[in-house]
Amino acid sequence: MAHSDPYTVRISIDTKATVHIGDYSRGGRSRGTKPVSAWDHDMRPKEKLIPGGILEPETGDSFLFFSGSYKTSDFLVDGLLLWWEKRKHTFNSIKHLVINADNGPECSGHRSQFLKRMVEFVDMTNISVRLVYYPPYHSKYNAIERFWAALEKSWNGYLLNSVRTVLNRAENFTWKGIQPVVNLNDKVYYKGVNVTGNKKKRLEQRLNRSKTLPWWDISIYPKTVL
Repeated sequence: MAHSDPYTVRISIDTKATVHIGDYSRGGRSRGTKPVSAWDHDMRPKEKLIPGGILEPETGDSFLFFSGSYKTSDFLVDGLLLWWEKRKHTFNSIKHLVINADNGPECSGHRSQFLKRMVEFVDMTNISVRLVYYPPYHSKYNAIERFWAALEKSWNGYLLNSVRTVLNRAENFTWKGIQPVVNLNDKVYYKGVNVTGNKKKRLEQRLNRSKTLPWWDISIYPKTVL
């Protein structure tokens, strides 16, 4: 098991529903003596934030990353890279990373761009990665889903009417008594990026897919230099 192996770290990774910036009612309850006035319907918001998150289930440490662009494979792996830069000094002896994910469209075992970026991550960090996916309709068992639910409950009573407000509410949230590290990414992400042809065939050669669950259990090992 990952939690009992001193050379392995397990993380839970996922994205969350888009947060529209504005005076929108979020269906929550405010904690003040006066009700919070909010719009009761969508006014075609012009500004949005895409939340991504990484949770370390054993410790409760979390890392949140936001973008005003699109929810893509590159957004998700860039968030993973940011998390690694923050945490790698804590994991000096780590050789293996187990990633629990829900097989969403931006990170599934079919998504070539995500798998390409994961291979690049493995080669850069020199640690192996095992992608372990939850089957359809079972993503609720992914640990970060409980984190998202608690975060949503904590900020529903507030008007998330600016980017700074969203980031402040996220930074002040606590999970298991620990505040998350929060990062705002200003990169532009494009939909529809994928790997095709011979590049995809070479990519598949780097993936060790489970014989019984090839789309749900994938291991990637650092490239061997001869």
